[in-house]
Parts: sequence; C-alpha cells; structure tokens
Amino acid sequence: MIAVLPQASNPDIRLATGLEDLIGLSRTDLIERLAGIGLPKFRAGQIWHWLYHRGATDLDEMTTLAKPLRTELATRFRVGRLEIAREQRSVDGTIKWLFRFPDGNEAETVFIPEDDRGTLCVSSQIGCTLTCSFCHTGTQRLVRNLTSGEIVGQVMAALDVLEAWPAAQVNRPVTNIVLMGMGEPLYNLDNVAKAIHVIMDNEGIAISKRRITLSTSGVVPEMIRCGAETGVNLAISLHGVTDAIRDILVPINKKYPLAQLLQACRNYPGTNNARRITFEYVMLKDLNDSPADARALVRLIKGIPAKINLIPFNPWPGSPYECSDTAAIDAFAEIVMQAGYASPVRRPRGSDILAACGQLKSDSQRLRKRNREVAVSAA
Repeated sequence: MIAVLPQASNPDIRLATGLEDLIGLSRTDLIERLAGIGLPKFRAGQIWHWLYHRGATDLDEMTTLAKPLRTELATRFRVGRLEIAREQRSVDGTIKWLFRFPDGNEAETVFIPEDDRGTLCVSSQIGCTLTCSFCHTGTQRLVRNLTSGEIVGQVMAALDVLEAWPAAQVNRPVTNIVLMGMGEPLYNLDNVAKAIHVIMDNEGIAISKRRITLSTSGVVPEMIRCGAETGVNLAISLHGVTDAIRDILVPINKKYPLAQLLQACRNYPGTNNARRITFEYVMLKDLNDSPADARALVRLIKGIPAKINLIPFNPWPGSPYECSDTAAIDAFAEIVMQAGYASPVRRPRGSDILAACGQLKSDSQRLRKRNREVAVSAA
C-alpha cells in the first residue's frame, strides 16, 4: 500500500483570477475544455503549437486564431509563467532558479550545460518526505506535491531564459530532462506522468522519453506503473549495498528493502542493454566506499542491464558526512568497470551555488510557518 503523504491542497489559480491556466493540461484536457465552449478539436492543436512549440506567453500572440476568438478565450484561460524569485549562476555555467508558485511556496530547478547536451533538473515536490540523511532537500519537510502545470512550468521558464523557442530547434540548449530535483517523483506520479507526456509530445517541447530520466529512492509499488505509463529511463538512488547502511542513508529502505527494490528493477518495463537502469551511488568517506563495497555492488546488480553513476558527496551546511578521497573513488570505479559496468564519476556542477546533486532546498517550510504566525498575530 502506498503511504498517504501529508500535503496542503494544490493551488488553483482560478481562485485568484477566475482563469484556468492552460499550462500543464493534457491534450485530452485541452480538447475537452475547448469542446465545452463549442470549439472544434483542431483548435486545441493550434493552441498546443503556440504554447509548447512557439513558447507563447499570452493568448494574444496566437495569431492563427482570429482576434474575437482570442478575446473570448482570454475571458476563461491564461498562459501562466512561473515567477523567478532568484537566479544564481555558477562559475561553471550551471544556472539555478528558485521558482515561486501562486500560493507563495517555492522550489528549485537547475540547468547544467555540457559540450554534448544540456540537462534540466526538475523538481516534483516542495520539500520531501524521505529524509535521506546525505541530502539537503531531505532536511526540509514535505509541503506539497507540485501540479503538472508547475512541473511543466519549470521547463518552460528555463526555455524562456535560455531563449530556446521554438522548442525543437537544431542545437537546442535543453536536450535532457531529469526528475532529480526536490522531492520523490513516484510519490507524485499522477502529476509527474501528466507533465512528462506534455514535455514528450512531438508537436510541442518534443523531448524524447529516451532523454528523460526519473530518479526514485525506491518507491517499489509505483516503479512498474511509472515504466508502463511513461516509458522514461529509471534511475535508482541506491547509495548502499546492505540494508543496514541503506536504512541509514535512504530510510525508505526500511519499508522496501534491497531485495524488493532490485526485483522491481529487474521487472521495470523495457529494460535492456540499450536502455539500462542507472544506479546512483554517492561516495561517502569510510561508510560505503571500500573495495569490498564495490564488489558487493557488482554482486547486487548482477543480471540487471545497468550503469553506475558515482557521485562525490556534495557538502551542505550542517551535513554529517565527508566526501570519499579521490583515490578511494577511483579504486571503487575501477572494480565496477572491470566487472563490465560503466561507472562514470559525476563531476560536481554548481556546488558554489548549492546546485549540485543533493544540495537543493527552499524556504517554503519556513515561509508557511511564518505565514501561520502572521495569521495568528492578526487574529
């Protein structure tokens, strides 16, 4: 049984403006909304093209629709854009945005440019419920799930800043999406899957499922559904080769231990040598980085088409761990590689702006508490 997570109600922009945001609606949703006001199906295709291929930010930009129709639509709908509360740029080119949502809560998104690709790391929740001990986000309690529109909105806002419209251009700056930001995507799978389908649609943003990766800490009951409904690549936040160590690092392991997790990986739809599961492994000094740990990892994943991402630990204020020495990381990687598994060491990006893996966090929990205190004092 999936745990019921504490969360505030998802915000509804219509409460503030009387208008429904078009961003994040599925094609089916959009067709149904337009049919409800007597418009034919082809109008949905036109609007979709303007939203997700052209990057229109206002209905009045949609010049293939007659002016009276645009005026009528503007009485019912809006084209939302997330507010950028803060932008930070690293010396290595990484960009981190803090996005503020209509209810005042915030989440972070990171763009990582590389020579052969540009990867956007997207959040699925505000805060997190999993309390992984090496992860800064895990120190922030879950506030709520993000809506499909808020997930898609992160991608669109990034494309705005990067001047990446029209979406499917040659040498596009964003080529890959990773759901590795704040939150556990599989605890928000309905909204995440809906957003993924919007992002993948080949008449819009058009990022292939082969270039989208969802990272989970191991919500076993939802893994098969994720593969069946989205077809995206799967990454497992592993980090330990025994239940005893993983219970400390990734507490959800107490509910879904390694044997269950690895069986779910073996059953993940579409996995083969051309479409491998990625196991993420943060390197923590004197805890999980010995040659014996490397050999145990190889035994653990035997038979699973896989690659291993070795992640040097990225410290954050108050973090209880140290990064493994370079020599220990190299020795670990060599053992895994000799066993036939690709084992790249992920070069930290954006660590000077706390944008590296495991460093994301917002002030939403503090904001919510402050708002409560203000409300009480005003009563």
